[in-house]
Amino acid sequence: MIGSLIVYSGLVLAFLGFLFLFIKRVRRLGIRIALAGVALLILGFALPAPESRSPRIESRLDEFVPVWQFSEHHEMRIAAPPARVYDAIKNVRADEIALFRTLTWIRRGGRKLPENILNAGNQRSLLDVATSSGFVYLADTPSEVVVGTAVIAPRGTRGKMTPEVFHMKLRPGFALAAMNFVVRADGAGSLVTTETRVFANSPRAKRNFRIYWRIIYPGSALIRRMWLRAIARRATSTHHVAQTLLSVRPA
Repeated sequence: MIGSLIVYSGLVLAFLGFLFLFIKRVRRLGIRIALAGVALLILGFALPAPESRSPRIESRLDEFVPVWQFSEHHEMRIAAPPARVYDAIKNVRADEIALFRTLTWIRRGGRKLPENILNAGNQRSLLDVATSSGFVYLADTPSEVVVGTAVIAPRGTRGKMTPEVFHMKLRPGFALAAMNFVVRADGAGSLVTTETRVFANSPRAKRNFRIYWRIIYPGSALIRRMWLRAIARRATSTHHVAQTLLSVRPA
């Protein structure tokens, strides 16, 4: 988060300094501001990403990604029982998540892509789209859902993504990412947490992903928060509750 803050502060200063270059009386000031912005950009991208390690296995995410360099964590209390929240997690679509399409359109540079996590349609849940286009379920229980993928792989890598990949000793050049949703009973409702972890297994992969992460982190964090809100709306919606009850009613 600090690295991203420095990077975006540098971008703002560099842009402001660039604008000042067109005003003669503050041109020298503009040069200084622009140089300060560039210096902050370099610092933000170069800031180390220390390695973290889970002290014990407390979740399925801990099993698959016990060590990581990049992460984010968000949580929300939802006024619905865990079973209903789990159902909402599995069924939320991209169009239910505020700003999701705008941010993913920016992230893919406006390119038209086949249906995937960056170009999800309205017909299937976002998790269904993800797990049919590069992600794989690492765990799927009423208390925790975990999906994972390789966000960086060495050139020439072949083979299908499977949960076993996360336990293999891979050749240098990989960065593996996993995201979970954990649902716990919380009084009359539920506490939902989502965490994303990324582990890069070589200095080059770590450096490449660090630059990418510092750029996309603000948008990624916003998507996670909006995703939790979409889960809450679906879990507490009278319409979706009625649909859930009908789907489990005995024949």
